[in-house]
Amino acid sequence: MKLEELTNWVEDFRDERDWKQFHHPKDLAMALSIEAAEVLELFRFQSPQEIDQKMPQLRSKLGEELADCLFFVLLMARDCQIDLAEAVRLKLEQNARKYPVELSRGRNLKYTEL
Repeated sequence: MKLEELTNWVEDFRDERDWKQFHHPKDLAMALSIEAAEVLELFRFQSPQEIDQKMPQLRSKLGEELADCLFFVLLMARDCQIDLAEAVRLKLEQNARKYPVELSRGRNLKYTEL
């Protein structure tokens, strides 16, 4: 499914329920932050090894929370007239300049430290 189709699907769901009135960009940003925190909550107080071990059981709930995040990203982009595919392309170009492969491969340093 293409990004445009996903966006239409989510927007139709919202519009059928007359929820756009509650979806000012501020509200969508808040909702996205809350949903992202719910993703974090799934991993709180667990070691990477514990998470790896529990991933088969976590996968479904993680998918739900990531979908919630994506809903709000898609709606915010549509409502603010942002072409997400273009925004991602431009951001990757920007990051490629900040993080050249020869300096950043296998390193987790911020670009100002490379």
